[in-house]
Amino acid sequence: MPEQHTVDLALTAYEERRHELSIFMKGVEGWFASHPKLTGGSTSTVHSVKSRLKDSGHLKDKIVRKQAGGDPITAENLFTRVTDLAGVRVLHLYQEQSQAIHAAIIDKVENQRDWVFNEPPRAYTWDPEAQGFFANMGLEVQVKDSFYTSVHYLVRPRADSPHCCEIQVRTLFEEIWGEVDHTLNYPNPTDNVACREQLRVLTKVVGAGSRLVDAIFRTAASVSTR
Repeated sequence: MPEQHTVDLALTAYEERRHELSIFMKGVEGWFASHPKLTGGSTSTVHSVKSRLKDSGHLKDKIVRKQAGGDPITAENLFTRVTDLAGVRVLHLYQEQSQAIHAAIIDKVENQRDWVFNEPPRAYTWDPEAQGFFANMGLEVQVKDSFYTSVHYLVRPRADSPHCCEIQVRTLFEEIWGEVDHTLNYPNPTDNVACREQLRVLTKVVGAGSRLVDAIFRTAASVSTR
């Protein structure tokens, strides 16, 4: 079947570049994990970093869905259409720390010129307060009905490189929500109404927790400067 042949060719193209893509991804991960301004001092800005390559089975499902919708992903357009084949997740304790991480990434792209953006950095959130915070950082903000919150950066080693790495920056509270949601809703959303409602409640808990942690560190900072 021609459609299956197209899927197989795209998956083969991914496997052929998997090793080189992994090398770039590990370099991105290592840069965050060893950055002296982000990991040094008594309180590290970056709490932890992890990386992953997209699972071939999940990629196949995505290719099949796009094909069924009349928007095929092929071996020729795979690396421009699917920009999350490699992913690095950067976790931090509280929201204000994302400013330092953002500044370091911008410096890496604009001054050091070691990476290039595939598209402008974007913040996803459901929270009106967070929308304003991210907008003040100069980020494009997209409201997510799914209650997902994270800042995304898509970087390549150079403009003409097929290798793209998605960097997700989020708090530990947001990571908890994301992991629970991903388990229940990926690749197919849950049909369980109770689970969907409980995820909404968890969103509110995560939002309140994130604000409380921000307040705790602001209080600690004001006390230390007296």
